[in-house]
Amino acid sequence: MEDGHPGRFPRGPAGFPTSKYKPIREINIMCAAKKCDSSLCGYLSDYLEDAGRSGVTELLRSKPARKRSRAQIEKQLANLARQVAACTKCQELVANRTNTVFGVGNPEADLVFLGEGPGAEEDRQGIPFVGRSGQLLTDIITKGMKLTRDEVYICNIVRCRPPGNRTPLPEEAANCWPFLQATLEAIAPKYICCLGSTAATHLLKTGEAIGKLRGRVLDYNGAQVVCTYHPSYLLRNPPAKKQTWEDIQLLMKIMDTAKNHA
Repeated sequence: MEDGHPGRFPRGPAGFPTSKYKPIREINIMCAAKKCDSSLCGYLSDYLEDAGRSGVTELLRSKPARKRSRAQIEKQLANLARQVAACTKCQELVANRTNTVFGVGNPEADLVFLGEGPGAEEDRQGIPFVGRSGQLLTDIITKGMKLTRDEVYICNIVRCRPPGNRTPLPEEAANCWPFLQATLEAIAPKYICCLGSTAATHLLKTGEAIGKLRGRVLDYNGAQVVCTYHPSYLLRNPPAKKQTWEDIQLLMKIMDTAKNHA
């Protein structure tokens, strides 16, 4: 067929005439009308023919998932927090921790801030970002974004404090990854702000430096991701606050754009 369009699929598999094999018949019609995505035609044809050989004559549309209540999400997060508290995979972290530090904030938040790991004060209180870095993050949220901490969700790559506030080891981050993944699945945020290279590296599975990830809108399972410097880095390097403010402005811009088109 002209223009590279693949044309109609072949007739249904042996024993399934096109007139009775509904999935292929319907896509034949779409393909003939050029209403299909031609890049998927070959894949769909193979898939449907295999289904036909297995005895499938009709495909049913799945119902959209029902929105969970806030109470259901809170229950899911509480269960995850108990699993984290019972975790003993990272022996060095377990031996040195006072508390596990799960997460805090709105379980239905559109925006999640993702950091590296708990510090001394966080370990003592069991709450993320409550030390000096936490105060700076609070200023970014409240003074910069005009939000409250209760409107967002805050958590870390690892849920136990690394000794001496060192960077979490790759195996420590890997051990905590299922908890982070399940946390984000429960909250289902629209936006994620990665604070520092450790958060960005492990969430996005990338080796790019934070300086190269800044200024871009990236993706994690459908959530838009903006990366910036960690507040602790800003305390050591105050001039970098200018770049961080640029990143936060980018984040606010995409959030405002989505609201305006809602």
